[in-house]
Amino acid sequence: MAIAVVSIPKASAQLPILPFLQSPSTTGSDADNRIVSGWIYLDGYPVFQIAGTRTNFPERSRNIQQNLNQIRQNYLSSSERNINIDTRILNNSPVIYVNGQYLMTVTMEDARLRREEAAVSAVQITEELKKALERADKERTTEILINQGKVAVGVGVLMIVLSGGVYYLQRRLKEHSQHPILPIADNAQQLTTQLHQQQDRDIQEVKTRLFQLTQTGIWSGGFLFILGLFPYTRVFQVGIITAAQIPIALAVIIVGVYVATRFTYALIDRLTSTLISTGVLLNTEASRRMELRVSTFSGVTKSIITGIWLVVGILLSLLSLGIDIVPLLAGAGLIGVAVSLASQSLIKDAINGFLIIFEDQYALGDVIAVGDVGGLVENLNLRVTQLRDAEGRLITIPNSEIKVVANLSSRWSRADLTIPVAYENNIDDAMDLIKQVGSQMNQDPLWKPQILEMPQVLGIDNFGDRGLMIRVWIKTLPLKQWDVGREFRRRLKIAFDQAGFSIPVPQQGIWLNQGELPHSKINGKSE
Repeated sequence: MAIAVVSIPKASAQLPILPFLQSPSTTGSDADNRIVSGWIYLDGYPVFQIAGTRTNFPERSRNIQQNLNQIRQNYLSSSERNINIDTRILNNSPVIYVNGQYLMTVTMEDARLRREEAAVSAVQITEELKKALERADKERTTEILINQGKVAVGVGVLMIVLSGGVYYLQRRLKEHSQHPILPIADNAQQLTTQLHQQQDRDIQEVKTRLFQLTQTGIWSGGFLFILGLFPYTRVFQVGIITAAQIPIALAVIIVGVYVATRFTYALIDRLTSTLISTGVLLNTEASRRMELRVSTFSGVTKSIITGIWLVVGILLSLLSLGIDIVPLLAGAGLIGVAVSLASQSLIKDAINGFLIIFEDQYALGDVIAVGDVGGLVENLNLRVTQLRDAEGRLITIPNSEIKVVANLSSRWSRADLTIPVAYENNIDDAMDLIKQVGSQMNQDPLWKPQILEMPQVLGIDNFGDRGLMIRVWIKTLPLKQWDVGREFRRRLKIAFDQAGFSIPVPQQGIWLNQGELPHSKINGKSE
């Protein structure tokens, strides 16, 4: 018979009910003399509680448990099944005998635990003992054992049916887990598709873990219930629950935090995709900008939520281990102050990162220039910004180091072109040709969606060594200025060739004045 020093409610039904287990209760301030309490079991059922000092309680509990097991064995082996409980007073303390066998001495600690006098506590214990022994005798009758066996078979069949049903439901939901893609504008299709795919993965992960947890609960719960049906195996039920109490609690917390985190991810992706797919953000010039901002906020929010759930999981784990978290929280505040003083750069990174996101200085997918580096923003959080430059290098910049940033793709972009024209060409005809090329490109169905305004020919910008420099501005969608600029140059080269205009190359003329030439010397003599 296992010894469990736990606090659980008294069981009175014949069918076992899994007890609610918790740590032994303690009082007092001295580590060795503090009072602890626990239950004495018979056939896996809690019968009565005892108390004692921390030093002598384990031995006392073990002796009383052994005495009770011996009393039960002698009682069940007897043919008369008589229960004679006698309470005697020795050294001013009640002593309990069952069928002439010594069980225990009721101490003052036991009386304080029950908040009764020692004699009254002894009477209560004898009543509980009598009920427990009668129940032990009744549970071992052939009729009861057969009935419990039928219940065990029924529970086993029910476990198989429930497990099969859960597996079938999991397969059905997996087959219909594809999220429908709503018909939306082309410029948001890619982002929304990614959000839907990520949402589907998160939901599928949540479902998988919940189904696994359900299957584990069905089989472990059914197995423990079957163990508790019979008096011969009920002790193993109590032992397993007692030993696995903390591991089960920690496992449930870990799985719960993981599922809650992934489910929160799915909710964030769902909200983000809904904002984009409704079309509210797609009817204005800043639609693409809003997509980038929504995507950025989504990533940062997921990082914050992950940290929050992680802290919650740690606190719940400490509570399950019986650790008082109030002093820890107070100490964490002091540690936080010390860490904040020691890591001011991290705080500056976080504050500047928050301002960057809140003020929409740039977002994921923007092309920016910071100092001497620049590139596409691949990752943005509260601490760092990561850029991918034209050579494919990943550049990581702490947010606190970003003082001045140039955003090349915020809301709209511009292709700034300088077109060289030879001095001998007719400049007015050349400018008219450039305007004509820009107008034709603006009317092209392929390029019209990317050009926001009619290309502007600003005029002669400079007299250069290559010729006259004509400045052209083309306002485009974000990140489209380079594509539009390349196509415009290609079309302009073809138009110049057809019109006979030449695109000059760098040239330099040298003028020599014969009168100022120095006299050459031959063999050291002047001529």
